[in-house]
Parts: sequence; structure tokens; C-alpha cells
Amino acid sequence: MDSRLRTPVLEPPRTHRRHTPTDARDNTREPVPGWRSGDVLRAAALVMGLYLLLRLLWLAHDLLFITFLGVLFGLAVARGADWLERFRIPRGVGATLIVLSFVGLLAGLVTWSAPTLRSQFGELQAMLPQALNRAEIWIDGHRTGFLGQFIPGTAATGDPATTTAPSPVEPGAAPPAEAPDAQAASQDTAGATEDASTQIPKSLSGQLGAVAGYLFSFLSSTVALIGGLLLILFLAIYIGAEPRLYYKGLLHLVPRAARPRAGEVLGAIGTTLRRWLVSQLVLMVIIGTITTVGLSLLGVKSALSLGIIAGLLEFIPMLGPILSAVPAVAMGFLDSPEKALFVLLLYWGVQFLENHILVPMLMKRGVDLPPVVTLIGLALMALVFGFLGMLVAVPFLAAVMTAVKLLYVEDVVGDDVKTVLDAPAST
Repeated sequence: MDSRLRTPVLEPPRTHRRHTPTDARDNTREPVPGWRSGDVLRAAALVMGLYLLLRLLWLAHDLLFITFLGVLFGLAVARGADWLERFRIPRGVGATLIVLSFVGLLAGLVTWSAPTLRSQFGELQAMLPQALNRAEIWIDGHRTGFLGQFIPGTAATGDPATTTAPSPVEPGAAPPAEAPDAQAASQDTAGATEDASTQIPKSLSGQLGAVAGYLFSFLSSTVALIGGLLLILFLAIYIGAEPRLYYKGLLHLVPRAARPRAGEVLGAIGTTLRRWLVSQLVLMVIIGTITTVGLSLLGVKSALSLGIIAGLLEFIPMLGPILSAVPAVAMGFLDSPEKALFVLLLYWGVQFLENHILVPMLMKRGVDLPPVVTLIGLALMALVFGFLGMLVAVPFLAAVMTAVKLLYVEDVVGDDVKTVLDAPAST
């Protein structure tokens, strides 16, 4: 038979089956929750890196605060370089001239007033323990009055009810010899009185020395002090000469979509810090001058030194005026308690003038920090980082508050808050 007439055999269709491993069906079950070895290693590396970063920041916190001060002064120098650029003075030359002029002005003032300051600071150092002793004696003399309700009294030297009265001496008879125990008791009483009169000044001197050693630990080395000052000056020159270079460098760290908003935040922080610094420098000069003149009119010794101390400590809001008033009031006790009271009233009047007239005028477009936030920030920074932390606490808080207002309150919460971007740009 012809092969063409054969009936074709129907074969089942071939299906192309995908060859999968035999255990593939076993892997379809739910994965068991847990960390893989790679996840554990990555988490451990992240924690270790964060710990090392925090340790590095803690060890270098003095350098970071000095760098922050350099940036702070550099922003003010940049503003001056902008003004000098109008007279065709290059920015680098203008920033250098501003810094050198400032240093030369300070050096001239120190040279002119060095003999007076040296003698007055020596007199202040020598007379301050005596002034504190007189203040303590005056307080002891008024314990029975109004002050006695707040200041505890000293222990009584004896009970009059149990004190034996001296026997009468017959005429012509020799006075009875004092017993050796009585002589020793009288010497012990005199020694105790002398110790009590000098106990508080010595104790206070020791406590002040310990506090000064903690707060001003960064001043323990002359080389470190000079190096820190030079670092601040050079940072101020470099940032004042080319602020846009560092501004663009910070923006390169931000994604492109967020760069416009980041530029606004950086500009607001820079404006806030610059206005705060300029206002604070003006306040320092005014407060120092008024305090020096007022103490001179009152006839307080070392008036120029006390005025300079008041002006320098004005850089630390709230706590600085209190610290500067302590030696001035103590020096007033050298003459009389009334003069100490007048000195206290003088410092109160200066603070009233500052808080109600000078600060609203100078900082109406600058920093608007709540007093409680300022006080807590100052105390926390001083406790953790010492004097440098207290020095940079207020401008650091101002920068953080500006960023929080713009990035959180406005962008996340949606509330409208007043910032330096809403104020006219005049400084």
C-alpha cells in the first residue's frame, strides 16, 4: 500500500514544560522573620560608625565651637566686604583689611590702657577677698533683722544660763589667776573667730577657682589660646572673602529638588547670625561704657576694669550681666554697704535700659528666642561643654530655631511664622 494512503497516527501535543528545580516548590512558603548575617553586619557597622562619630565630635568639640565662632565672625566680615566692594576693592583685600583693622584697634586700646588695667586688675585681685569678708561681716551683723529670716545664724558661743559668773574680788587682793583650761579655751575661741572670719572668703575663692578651672579649661595653654584666636581670624578672612564658595558647597550636598528651599534656609540662618553678632557687639560697647562711667561717678575702685568685664560678659546674655555684677558689688563693700547698694542699683538700671530700650531697638529684626529656651540652652551648654559652649549657645540656638521654623513649622505643620526672611534686609 502506498504510504500516502496510510492513516496518520495522532500523537498527543507536545507541551513545553519549564524545567524547574525539584525543590522550587518547597521555597514558596513564607520566609521566617529574622536578620540575616549581612543585615547584622550592616547594623553593627552603622552603630560602630555612629559611636566613633560621636566620640570624634566629643573629642573635637572645642575645635568645632572655635570653627563656629570663625564662621560667625566671617559672616559679619562678608557684609563689610560687600560694602567695600562698591569702591572697587577686591573682596579678599577688603576682608583682610577689616580683620586687620579690628585687631589693630583692639591692640591699640590694650596698649593705651595696659598700665591702668594692670594696676586695676591687680588691685581687684588683691582686694576682692577683703571685700567679700566685709560683706560677710555686714550680713552677720544683720542676721537679727530682716536678713535673719533668710540667712541662718551662727552657733552660739555659750549659754548665758549655764555660764558661771565670776566671783567678786576683794579690795586690795590680787585678781585670781586664770586657769590653764580657760586660757586654752580663750585661745581656741579667738582662733575659731579668726577662722570664721576667713572661712567664707577662702571657701569662695576655692570654689571660684574650681569653677574657673572647669569653665576656662581651654585657656590652660597659651599655645592653644593663640592657635584658637588665629584660627578664628583666618576663618573670618576666608569666609568673608568668598562666602558664595562655601554656600554652593553646602548646596551640593542637598538633592537638586530641595536646593531652592535649602538655599532659603541657609540664607536665613546667615542673616540671623550676622544680625545677632552686630547687635551684640554694639551692646557690648554701650554696656561697657555706661558701666565704666557709672562706677567712676560712684567712686568705685577699678572702675575701668569692672566696666571692661561687664562689656565682655555682655556677649553671654542673661548670665553675663549677673556674673559681672558680683565683683563690682563686692568692691563697693570696701567703702560701705550703702555704696554696694548703689552699685547694685546701677547694674539694675543698666539692665533695665538694655532690656527695654537697647535690645528692642537693635534686635527687632534679628533673634527672637524665648527667655526659657535661652536660659535652658545656656545652662545645658555650660554644664556639658564649659565656657566655650556657653559662649556659642545663643547663636547656635538661633540658627537651630531658624531651621526648625522654616523646615518643620512651615513645611511640615503648615503654619506661618515670622522669620528674618520677612524682615527688610538692612543689615
